[in-house]
Amino acid sequence: MQTERRYIIVLFVLTFITYLTSLNSVYAQDDRFVVVIDAGHGGHDPGRPTKNGYKEKDIALKIAMKVGKELEKNPEFKVIYTRKTDVFVTLKNRAKIANKADADLFVSIHCNAHHTQAYGTETFVLGAKNSERNMSVAKAENEVIFLEDNYEENYAGFDPSSLESTIAIGIEQEVYVEQSIILARKIEDNFSGKLKRKSRGIKQASLWVMHNTYMPSVLIETGFITNKKEGAYLNSKSGQAKIATAIKDAIIAYKKELDQNISTNIAGLNEDISNEYEDLPQVYSGVTFKVQIAASSKNLAPKSYNFNGLSDITKDKFGNLYKYYYGNTSDYSKVKQLLQEAKTKGYTSSFVVAYKNGERIDVSDVLKSSTN
Repeated sequence: MQTERRYIIVLFVLTFITYLTSLNSVYAQDDRFVVVIDAGHGGHDPGRPTKNGYKEKDIALKIAMKVGKELEKNPEFKVIYTRKTDVFVTLKNRAKIANKADADLFVSIHCNAHHTQAYGTETFVLGAKNSERNMSVAKAENEVIFLEDNYEENYAGFDPSSLESTIAIGIEQEVYVEQSIILARKIEDNFSGKLKRKSRGIKQASLWVMHNTYMPSVLIETGFITNKKEGAYLNSKSGQAKIATAIKDAIIAYKKELDQNISTNIAGLNEDISNEYEDLPQVYSGVTFKVQIAASSKNLAPKSYNFNGLSDITKDKFGNLYKYYYGNTSDYSKVKQLLQEAKTKGYTSSFVVAYKNGERIDVSDVLKSSTN
């Protein structure tokens, strides 16, 4: 009788432990960092043409699957694919997949092409700052729309060859551009640093595939399949594995930076402009200056103990991202002092931002204006 009772007790305890373990597992999965991996093109859309016999849709899919499988080895990540086979997925549905998953990142993988022997990698984020070269890339990628059924209805008259259309689609995702650039920089740094490949840099273009994704998003041009040497590299198992690892490492580093509540200055977009306008009046009526010290997925209380002793902290939420600011003043000379204070507290990559009527504006535009 006692043996039977002990058996029942042991069975109950084991069942309870199993229940708790499975419950914790469910909660752990809910907290995972969701990355949508998008293999460009597919099905009746082969991608960029090439004389070498390589198909962009096949290379993009192989690299995308390798990135995903590497990330899936890390329990902190959940990976969702827009396609796993050679099928056609509309640009609109690619974004829909990411939004439905409430993803933390959208990463679209492509190959480049050119009529010359151009080579090197490029990573694009959404934006209206289209150079002539960036516009040509945007038009080429966006023209996939014409391969879709009912494209006129789905894209509300959007014309891939129209400058106005390509600029307009960048506005909705503008809030995520900063974080997108941070990820893009890590990807390009890995390509140039770890793989010793030529990086053509980070570009902004109005790409429809990222138009309605409500999270940081990048489109990676992994190289030129039209280049004889680089095309062979992209088509090789070794090249694909190395590219996938570089992208995977960048994504992990990006998440780690968010988790550690570290702000990263965006090279080339937040220049130090204080010296140029040293002699201008310093108080700007109707304008609020703040120091952005961090961007993180963590929702932290705006208390000094969370920010190395800095007080007067405010925060804004953009999707799954929180931005943290130090100070609040209309005096530009004062905000420069606040900026130095933030840097001495360890926020070495912090920078000044400006708001007017509740909307963020360029600091340089404020300082160049004659009214104050």
